[in-house]
Amino acid sequence: MASPITFGVIGTNWITSSWISAAHRSGKWKLSAVYSRTQEQAETFGAKHQCSTCYTDLDAFLHDEHTQAVYIASPNSLHHAQAKRALQAKKHVILEKPATSTPQELDDLFALAKTQGVFVIEAFRHIQEANYKLLQRVITDEQRLGPIYGASFTYASYSSRYNNVLAGETPNIFSLDFGGGSLVDIGVYPITFAVALFGKPQSQVYVPFICRTGVDGGGVAILRYEGFGVQINQSKGYTSTAACEVYGEKGTVTINGTTDISSITHWDPKSKGTEELAGPFKTVEKPNVNMEEEAVEFARIIEEKDGQAVEKLAEISRIVIGVTSDLRGQNGVLYPADKQ
Repeated sequence: MASPITFGVIGTNWITSSWISAAHRSGKWKLSAVYSRTQEQAETFGAKHQCSTCYTDLDAFLHDEHTQAVYIASPNSLHHAQAKRALQAKKHVILEKPATSTPQELDDLFALAKTQGVFVIEAFRHIQEANYKLLQRVITDEQRLGPIYGASFTYASYSSRYNNVLAGETPNIFSLDFGGGSLVDIGVYPITFAVALFGKPQSQVYVPFICRTGVDGGGVAILRYEGFGVQINQSKGYTSTAACEVYGEKGTVTINGTTDISSITHWDPKSKGTEELAGPFKTVEKPNVNMEEEAVEFARIIEEKDGQAVEKLAEISRIVIGVTSDLRGQNGVLYPADKQ
């Protein structure tokens, strides 16, 4: 059995804690170092996860010889620069979504990773779920759905930080300077959901509501494919309880959500009956989220040096950031990186 992959973390928030917990549960990873801007924060976070190796110097952190990979979950606008330095230090990089602010930054990282002989992977956890992969097989089963007529994917959840926006503050995730907004934070889930199912859309359009801070707080997008459209309803400024659906000539598939899939129901228009298709679903204690399946897959990719799998994931990332960048540009939501 291969030794666990040692990894350091940049970002000491709840999503980093969730990744560490999932990575350790998988048995494939071991936390080796923590980076933070302050020693106190690094040590407090490290102690929480039984890690005593803490850094406030990024170069020292990245050149720790005991660290093979780096997980980055810092503010969005910092991802490119931090990931670039990690790749230059020949560390594998797991980048929390969105990987970068612009397509150009993403391409820069992919090119650098190849020259350095390491991998950079965007952490879209939901498309690694077993039930999502089952859904992919269902969608391509001509006997089950036949030709696709359309789909509707939703992820809209009111954020407590939107209260700060309404109070006149600017949290990082609602800041243009930090590459924020609902589309790149929440919207990437249903957009990636669609892209991994149907590929690159022919075109896309977005009707958002714009926050006081200049970013989008949510809205509805349409992805146009040949012969059908996909509606994307996403927001951090309102909540929707709508299920997700795919409409085909031979029936409708209803999914409970774009993450943490526990139900995939097929409705047959001839029999008027339904069939539950989803397999077992492992619940994760909050505030953690289900990241174990991606942790297992990413470890496999690194251990087996599976460049083909990395390129497939990279193509999804390229399409998704191309879509979100276009949708932002249509509505004047521009980051400092867009102007460089």
